[in-house]
Amino acid sequence: MFDLTELRTPIVVAPMAGGPSTPALAAAVCRAGGLGFLAAGYKTPDALAEQIEDLRGRTDAPFGVNLFVPQPPPDLSAIAGYREELRSEADRYGASLPEPDPGDDDGWGEKIALLLADPVPVVSFTFGLPSAEVVADLHGVGSYLVATVTSVAEAQAADRLGVDALCVQGPDAGGHSGTHDPDADPGATPLRELLGAVGGRTSLPLIAAGGLATGADIAAVLRAGARAVQLGTAYLRTPESGAKPAHKRALADPRFTTTVMTRAFSGRYARGLRNRFIDEHDATAVAGYPLVNQLTQPLRAAAAAQDDPDGLSLWAGTGYRHATDTPAESLTAELWDAARPEA
Repeated sequence: MFDLTELRTPIVVAPMAGGPSTPALAAAVCRAGGLGFLAAGYKTPDALAEQIEDLRGRTDAPFGVNLFVPQPPPDLSAIAGYREELRSEADRYGASLPEPDPGDDDGWGEKIALLLADPVPVVSFTFGLPSAEVVADLHGVGSYLVATVTSVAEAQAADRLGVDALCVQGPDAGGHSGTHDPDADPGATPLRELLGAVGGRTSLPLIAAGGLATGADIAAVLRAGARAVQLGTAYLRTPESGAKPAHKRALADPRFTTTVMTRAFSGRYARGLRNRFIDEHDATAVAGYPLVNQLTQPLRAAAAAQDDPDGLSLWAGTGYRHATDTPAESLTAELWDAARPEA
């Protein structure tokens, strides 16, 4: 079974669902000695299988697949009200609003079956914890399991479940907060402080995540007890990233001056660049992932087709200004060179 100590470079590229994570990006990080990841979120099981096959054709190194744990059903009446509000966005972009599907579990069962039939070295979980049965089954086929946690209580629950490592996500992370309670406000405990608190309650190896963008950032969390670091936003502008062109440009555009936490795009708290959509809908956005995400998906697709960053979920961590268009393999090496104690 894989172990984090096998990594020549203790850098993990974050699984970024919705397009940014690609086999090319994962393979580039693997070539630099880090751990590449594919994001299973929003993909069909067949599409995930194709990406796994593609990645295996690019590298023999260990890699991971990230899964979204299914969420409890949200309040449909609140979703209906927000859907009406979004009609103005549909008119703006010439898009149609779908009827939300309360049965959407992101193909959880089928994806677990795929990973049992065709095991991968590492499987990670976001938005909650799998069942003990799933943990036992994936361990049975040799996968190393990582749980995303945002608090000491979540870390302790994951430890009791028997996972192999914890990805400790701080409040500066870009994209969705991994809180196990979908309605919970993301915590505000700084990452290094959270690492210390979690490390005091578990002996599991810790992967630090959230707002890390420089060698100095990496060195600081390794000193604070992390075994490895996970970066996502830092890779969004790389040539291998599948992020939309408008998203890549926005990360360097001086017009976008800050990141904020919002539920406006998905019904779940996530950090992204503040734009028009957030300004107009954040105050009235409702809890209701994944149904809100279903509603805004065609709006975001239309905005991307029209190259309009103000209609996109421009997910980004607080260190977004450090993101560059350096190729991912070189970027990984440069970050680690800047972080190493002897550098």
